[in-house]
Amino acid sequence: MKATNTLTPSVAASQRWPLYAAGFTTAFGAHAVAAGLGAESADIGLSLLALGVLLALYDIAEVFLKPVFGALSDRIGPKPVIVGGLVAFSAASLIGLWADQPAMLAAARLGQGMAASAFSPASSASVARLAGGKTGHYFGRYGSWKGLGYAIGPLLGALAIITGGFSLLFGILAALGLAVAAWALASVPRLQPLPRPRYTIVDVWRQSTQRSFLGPTLVLAAATGALGAAVGFLPALAAREGLGTAGSVAVVTVLAVASALIQPRVGQLRDQGRIADRPGMVAGLLAISIGTLIAGLLPGAAGIYVAAVLIGTGIGVSTPLAFAHLADATPAERLGRTMGSAELGRELGDAGGPLLVGGVAVAAGLPWGLGALALVVGAATFAAPGAPTPQTADGAPVPSKPS
Repeated sequence: MKATNTLTPSVAASQRWPLYAAGFTTAFGAHAVAAGLGAESADIGLSLLALGVLLALYDIAEVFLKPVFGALSDRIGPKPVIVGGLVAFSAASLIGLWADQPAMLAAARLGQGMAASAFSPASSASVARLAGGKTGHYFGRYGSWKGLGYAIGPLLGALAIITGGFSLLFGILAALGLAVAAWALASVPRLQPLPRPRYTIVDVWRQSTQRSFLGPTLVLAAATGALGAAVGFLPALAAREGLGTAGSVAVVTVLAVASALIQPRVGQLRDQGRIADRPGMVAGLLAISIGTLIAGLLPGAAGIYVAAVLIGTGIGVSTPLAFAHLADATPAERLGRTMGSAELGRELGDAGGPLLVGGVAVAAGLPWGLGALALVVGAATFAAPGAPTPQTADGAPVPSKPS
């Protein structure tokens, strides 16, 4: 039984595509600039400390602001938050045209993160409200495009920087944000805010500590942490094996394609009742864990590419199931806040995965770092929830009827 979140108008498929594009935009913007900063830090005079601060600004803004903007989308409706956030993302990207100055880089990075904090959870909430009972199917598509942005952002960002420097990259991001904003304004239906009860602190605490929220959020954090680590460390492993630049970059492409191809199919199978949430999430996380172990333990190019396929497949299985579970377990009037809080968990995972691998690798070597990540991802399987539990408006489970 699902929560009451099916108050949706009849929509054409084309009206959902701008939401997928918004998901791609935030993921692409985060990773494209981050990769460029790392590659060009010496040329623009950044110390390691300054580089670390610049890399963190985007995620810091999202961690603090996503729940805020998610709640705002519940209050005024998601469409104004999506369009306004994308326009703000475009404006912040224009600051990056002066990216040869570290202060301007910091302002652009922080502004992009603040803007993404608005349109990312509002887009997720819109996907849920427009799903019409097919949450798995549509979150499969949404996750596919977002995962693609995370994975290929560094590749496309590097190409832009090689061609025209940071100015070209930020110019592309500004144009992308403005184009998606116009598309969303023209195509996404306006979803009216729904009547909401007044929540007490106790209600909010209960909602945020229920397994139907914490479970899929931890699954998302684990999967995204593995993605962030894989995008950085698998190419490094490939380079050690002498694969060259093209071969090393192709590892990320394989991971991205595996994840992007499987997510829509997994979502469809869930809607058809052929994949249950908990077994599917567990299987996805175990595939990620096994792939990470293979990357750390098996030498040679074949092992690295097998690891990329397994990690990408695991992300593609666990991500749409976790998002769909959140959507089905959450009353429609607070979807924005729930998705914003869940995205916060994703951002923490995105930052924590590479930090865990890098920290352990410094002390004991990269295989041990990848082994630690595999252990953490495997442990996250215990958090995977069962079937979504229907809730009352204040977040309490709906009492079962006596037989």
